Formats: sequence, structure tokens, C-alpha cells
Amino acid sequence: MKKILFGLTAALLTSAAAANTLIPDVSPASSGQHVVINITQQRLFLYDNGKLSKIYPVAVGKAMTQTNLGEHKIGAKAYNPVWHIPKSIQKERNDGVKSVPAGPNNPLGPVFVRLGDPKLSLGIHGTNAPASVPGVRSHGCVRMKSPDALEFAKTIATGAPASVIYQMASLNEDANQNLWLAAYRDPYDKKNLDTAALKKSIAAWAKAHGKTIPAARVDAILKGRTGAANCLTCAKGVKLKSPLKSLAWTSGTDAYSKPKVMPKPAPTKDVVLPKGTEIEVDATDDTNKAASEPKQSVRPTPVKPATPAKPATTPADAPASAPKVASEPATAPASAPVKDAPASSEPADLLF
Repeated sequence: MKKILFGLTAALLTSAAAANTLIPDVSPASSGQHVVINITQQRLFLYDNGKLSKIYPVAVGKAMTQTNLGEHKIGAKAYNPVWHIPKSIQKERNDGVKSVPAGPNNPLGPVFVRLGDPKLSLGIHGTNAPASVPGVRSHGCVRMKSPDALEFAKTIATGAPASVIYQMASLNEDANQNLWLAAYRDPYDKKNLDTAALKKSIAAWAKAHGKTIPAARVDAILKGRTGAANCLTCAKGVKLKSPLKSLAWTSGTDAYSKPKVMPKPAPTKDVVLPKGTEIEVDATDDTNKAASEPKQSVRPTPVKPATPAKPATTPADAPASAPKVASEPATAPASAPVKDAPASSEPADLLF
């Protein structure tokens, strides 16, 4: 009964967070699925045929171990994965343990979904530390609450495009034609918020709708960077009403963000690895008491990828034992800072 209540509570909290989440200025694929992860929001947006279908809270990489920005593809899935501990962490542990079996103490949770080239050593996976989601605290992977990770894995198709972006603001029009603005913190210290384009977009929208928006109100939101949705055109206490339309503010216009016309993707077969497949990524976390892992601020030593077993079509078809799927660690972007972000920039409740 407690487990059921916990599940319902987690679902309600996730729904509440999604209901108050503004949409980034992106052009999702007009056909098929498209995953968009906005680092600053700590949110994963799932689009289907150009329309938003789901929003998930996520934990992303820290400043020292950033989640790789850019265009990726969804890769193979591994249910009930075994976490193969990187040699660097094995050395720090010095307890002879080389892997953590599937179960409540596994930092990968119940499923691991490959994100991008295996050489990046990135994945979208569950966790045994749900309180760490959302947050800016992983070693590069995108971490989800385990129920969300399972839902996502069963929904997303292998080969779907995945964009990792870094937008420090969102500007949306809601169903009541009110304009809402949210500004986010800068965990990777990129300082890439184009305030001129944002203010130009706000002014263009206000003129087109016959509204007056105080400049001081906008400046206060941009200075605070709380991540909360703030209404620029309505009275205090008015609630955000879906559906939302994102303005193409990065181009400084009052136009709405539109899907990118793409040809219909060819049918693809999901790649599901055998149950118990070993995944080697740095999944430790400073707040992860259950795993009792030491802090690891650098990538593990590269290892040569092993040849994976022939993929099974579904988790149920998987054999009892499976080979280790090792991968090289992620290479931090060239613009990555050489030092860790201050602890104050990494709370799990950074936004909500």
C-alpha cells in the first residue's frame, strides 16, 4: 500500500511540475519522435509528430562533467542493467567490487537508454537516489526518477533524434493569450542568454497584442533566475493555462516556434539488449547514500568497447546472462569549465 501511495504521489508531483513548465524555443521534427533536453531547465521534452507529448524532470551533468550539448540519437536499451564500476572508481573503493547487480542499490535504476555515440558514455537512466532529480549533479548522464525512466524507455524508439540544448529563458503564450517568462540559472557558466533578442521578442508580441509590459518586470525576472513561470500580462494569482505556445524569441520575433519539416522516418526496430547487460558509465553521485560511492570529478580511464551480444527484440526475450557493454567515457565540450560549479548551483530543487 505504501509503495502504491508513493507511486501516486510521485506521479502527482511530476504532473504538477510539468503543468508549470514553460516550453523552450525549439523546432522539433514534424514527423516521428524527438527528444529535447534543456540543461538549464533540468527537463526532458518528448515531442511526437511535432507536438509536445510529455515533460520529465531530469538531473544533468555537473559543470566539471557536462552533458554533451548538440544533436544525438537514441540508442539501445538495457532493462535491469548491471552497473560495471569504472576502473578509476574501483581503485578508489579498493573493496574488490567490480559491479553492482540490478536492484535497489543500482545507480542506473531499472533501465538504461543509450544517448548518442557509445564513445560518449552517455545514457538516460533511472536512479536509486530519486531526491537527486531534478538537479545539476550527474557525471554526464541524464538521470530520471525510475518510474519516469521506465515509461520513457517503453515510449521512445531507437534511432529517434535527441537534442541537448542550453537555453537560459523560455517565453510562452498560454491559452488565455497571456505572456509568460521564465529565466534559469547558468550551471555551465556559458553566459549565452541573448537578452537583446528576448526583449525584442517581448516588445514585438506586446505591440501585436496591444499590451504594455514594464521593462522593470522583465529585468527583475532575468536577474532572479528562479526558473518559475512569471506572467507578464496578467494580474497576480492568475494561473498558467495550457496549451502553451513557445515564441521564437531566440530570433527576436513574436512568431511562434514551429516544427521543422522532416520526411517521415523509416520504420526502425527497437534495439533491446539482454537483461542484465553490464553498462560501464560513471553513475556515482555525492548525494547517493545508498550506493555509498566516493565523489568522482573526472572521467574514468577509457576502455575498449566490448562486442555486445545480438540484441533481443524485447526484454522478455533476453537470455539469463549477458555480456558487458563497455564504452568510452564522454569527452567534455571544449567550452567546459576546468573547475566544478559551486555547490550552491547544484541543489536538487533548483527550479521547483
